[in-house]
Amino acid sequence: MTYSLATTIALLALPASLALAQRPAAPTVRSKGPLVEFEMMTWPEVKQALAAGKTTALIYTGGTEQRGPQNVNGGHNIMGRAIVKEIAIQLGNAIAMPVLPYTPNNASATLPGTIGLTPDLLGAVLERVAEQSIVTGFKTIILMGDHGGGQGAKGPYADVAAKLEAKYAAQGIHVFYCDEVYAKAQGDFDVYLKSKNLPVSGHAGIPDTGELMYLCGAECVRLELVKDALGDVPPAPGETRDPNAPRKNNGISGDGRKATAELGKKQFDIKIEYGVRQIKAFQAGTK
Repeated sequence: MTYSLATTIALLALPASLALAQRPAAPTVRSKGPLVEFEMMTWPEVKQALAAGKTTALIYTGGTEQRGPQNVNGGHNIMGRAIVKEIAIQLGNAIAMPVLPYTPNNASATLPGTIGLTPDLLGAVLERVAEQSIVTGFKTIILMGDHGGGQGAKGPYADVAAKLEAKYAAQGIHVFYCDEVYAKAQGDFDVYLKSKNLPVSGHAGIPDTGELMYLCGAECVRLELVKDALGDVPPAPGETRDPNAPRKNNGISGDGRKATAELGKKQFDIKIEYGVRQIKAFQAGTK
């Protein structure tokens, strides 16, 4: 069998054309909406934003940890980027700094999805990033996070905020720890779940799973596994765990089987509302 030159060229090009046809489109890195993410801005854009009054830097931490069989390990980072961007948009005078992907935690070979820092390391990173933000030109620095490690009145967020506030307040520069976006938002969402006769879940339960379902669906949650997202259920308040009862070590604390994107949006909206409200109160107190 003989081929013409044109036929030969066409046959040679066929595999490449098939590969191009099967290759997914390149993802759009920059999402739509106002330009408020530091890492998606050029330096002239940052300088212009500062001059226009966007002098609040939002330093938000995520975390890399297993989230049960159904959720991706970077869930905290995915939620964190969406939350801090929306808070920045609603504030109107803030820039969202790059989300820190590691927070206090410990790796495990049994559930291999966690990479963590010590609280001291997180404190050092927060202090450095906050002071670098001050050098850049920001006048108000907000520390907050999506992961429980390090939170609270005696954790690195609070410690660094207090230390730097004492150091820079006389210069008209202020550093605050926004805790309501985590603890209060989480507690009030639990109250909401109870009001709907839904189980209050801990790690990888309804809050985590639902919020990821809302933000990125099947890309972040193995939707076919949600129906089986039952983990170790802790005893109710005032009750004692039966020492002979079997424990389920799958990374889920509680029951996430009734997670939905609608519940996830509710959780997301609460975090935004509480974060914006608390940060506005901080900003008002510095004037």
